[in-house]
Parts: sequence; structure tokens; C-alpha cells
Amino acid sequence: MMRRVIVLGSGGSIGTQALDVIRRNRDRFELVGLATGTQRDVLAQQAEEFGVEHTAIGAEEAAQLVADVDADVVLNGITGSVGLGPTLAALKAGRTLALANKESLIVGGDLVKRLAAPGQIVPVDSEHSAIAQALRAGTASEVRRLVVTASGGPFRGMTRTQLADVTPEQALAHPNFAMGRVITTNSASLVNKGLEVIEAHLLFDVPYSAIDVVVHPQQMIHSMVEFRDGSTIAQAGPPRMLVPIALGLSWPDRLDDVDVPIDWTSAQSWDFLPLDDTAFPSVRLARQVGEAGRTFPAVYNAANEQAVEAFHEGRISFVDIVDTISAVVDAHDAPAQLTIASLADAEAWARRTADQRIHGTR
Repeated sequence: MMRRVIVLGSGGSIGTQALDVIRRNRDRFELVGLATGTQRDVLAQQAEEFGVEHTAIGAEEAAQLVADVDADVVLNGITGSVGLGPTLAALKAGRTLALANKESLIVGGDLVKRLAAPGQIVPVDSEHSAIAQALRAGTASEVRRLVVTASGGPFRGMTRTQLADVTPEQALAHPNFAMGRVITTNSASLVNKGLEVIEAHLLFDVPYSAIDVVVHPQQMIHSMVEFRDGSTIAQAGPPRMLVPIALGLSWPDRLDDVDVPIDWTSAQSWDFLPLDDTAFPSVRLARQVGEAGRTFPAVYNAANEQAVEAFHEGRISFVDIVDTISAVVDAHDAPAQLTIASLADAEAWARRTADQRIHGTR
């Protein structure tokens, strides 16, 4: 069956790879809408190639595009919490949401979950796609724990003292993936892995106590599910995003020849290491804000975005990123209920408070 697809964030890494999947499977997908942040020239070229009439610039226009254009699947590849509006619009319109914009689920929390019908959100993050695939091997009641893998980033094995002197250029040298500045820096600080722990809890309704993080530098195993009988199902593949993106568009069906499989006949070894919570406290902090719920995850995310910007401008050190997040989270007085208004207020407060603390560290 032909699926009508809208791609949001079409100029980014996820968006361009999604278009490549669609380009190679024109008998399966019809591209009916495109949105980017600011890349008007790229958007025009993409629209001309695919014959797309409906386009948008920015998150607000993207949300309206999702609401107005008939589609089966919306791939949200926008970066940052600005993707919340399009995520809510897609769910309200009854579209299947292929979610690469983890921030919208994390900051939106119950606002997103209350709108989503069972199975309406299909994860595109490679770790969560892996979990979704592995979960097909058993029922929810049979699951003991989720194991989320992390590459460890470019600073794996370094101490906190050593991390104090790393540069922005070093933070952007991810060993396996080419991503944008914020996501790549988040991978270096493991803030991204903390966000993924919250995302796993929200997507799969597994308690935080049953979600582990393990460092796997090769990133050939994208994540695992441990079942109550002692069996563990792992999803393996090259450290690329093509399969998760393709599954986001075609779920629960698989497309042919999306990526090159692992050559199991060649000699290779894979490593698994414990997470160093002392050098990388961001995951532990993310568990705390996830457990607290309400606007705490939004504050964690917003403070991080401000701190990452300050780090790349040379105003704070690498270790100051998570120290800033922790200080802002500690100072936060969350409202009793999560609403769109309280979420916006909390994010604005977090950005102001982070900026004030950053200014004080200069």
C-alpha cells in the first residue's frame, strides 16, 4: 500500500536520509509535504525533485502543514524542543508519527502520551528502534529490562579532570556518526544518552530502574531487551541510521536492501563497558529529572542547549555543561501540572537561569 509521507527537518541528516529511502522506494511512498528550519534553497530543490506542493519554513509552519495536508506518516526530524508543536499536530491529526525528534516527547511527556494512540508513535532513534524491534520477540509482561547502548563518544575512558580541558573541535569528533553540533556535543557529554533513557521510559512504559546504559564503542548492537526467562534479544547492524529511518516510514513492514548487513564471516570483536557515572553524570541526572517528571525534563533539555552554545563560544568548559544543567535543575520549582503554558514558562526560565549562571562563571 502506498503511504503518503511528510518529512519535517528535510535539510538535516535524518531528513535527507529519509528522502533517500523514499527516492529508492517510490512504489511504496509518496512525498506530500516538506519542512525545514531555514534552508529555503534546499527545500526548493527537494520540492522540485519530488513534485511536492506543500512546504513550510520553521516549526510553526511545519505544525500547520501537518494539520492541513493529508498524510499517513509524518517523520519529525526537527532538532530541539521546537519540534513539540509538529509532534502534537501529527498526533491530533491521527498520523503515524515517525519520531526522530526525541526532545518533543521528552519535554512534552504526558502531553504527548495522552494524545498518542497505541502504536501511533514509531521511534526513529536507532536505540529505540532496536528496542521496538526486539520487543516483537515477546509480550510486555515478559520484559525484565531494557539495555540502551552508548558509544561513549570521543572522550570514552577520560576522567573528569581530563575532560575539563577538551575543546569544541574534539567534542565534535564523534567516532561513528556525523550529526549536527548540538546532538554531537550531547553525545560527547552523554546528555544525549540521558535523554534517550527518558525517551525509552516514555515510549515503552518501562520503569527507570529497569533501564540500563552500557558502553559499546563499536555501536553494532543498537540496544537490547532482556526477558524474564534470562534471554536477551539484541538488534545488530552497521552504525548508520538508514534502517531505523526506513522502519519509521514503513513500520511494521521491512523494505528490501535498505543497508548492507554485517558480514558475520569476518573476524571481529565487540566491547561492552560499564558507564562511568563520575566522569559522565548526565545519565544519572537524567534519571532523576525523568522520575520527577512535570517540567523537569524540559528544564534539563533547555539548560543543556544554552550550555552547549556557551561551550562552543568558549565561555565555559566542557564539564561546565552538565554542572550548569544540574544547578538549573536543582533551582527549579516545578508547577503541579504540565501544560503547554507551564512548559513554555519553564523552558524560558531555564534558559535565563542557565545564561545567568554561565555569565557568572566567566
